[in-house]
Amino acid sequence: MWKILVGFIIFAAAALFLIFKAGDKVDMQGEAAGHNPTEVHSASASAEAATPTPVAAPAPASDAATGSK
Repeated sequence: MWKILVGFIIFAAAALFLIFKAGDKVDMQGEAAGHNPTEVHSASASAEAATPTPVAAPAPASDAATGSK
């Protein structure tokens, strides 16, 4: 039990040291790294809008569907 406490104290001391050493340079935004996810999605959406969508030809009407004999 005492080993867990000592490990926690060492980990907390290391974390506090890093936080105080880095100061305001710590980036807590995760995977930001200069990427804007909305730019990626909007670029792919505009590329999809620019490509024509293939249209299926209408199926030939059968005699049963039109009611003719």
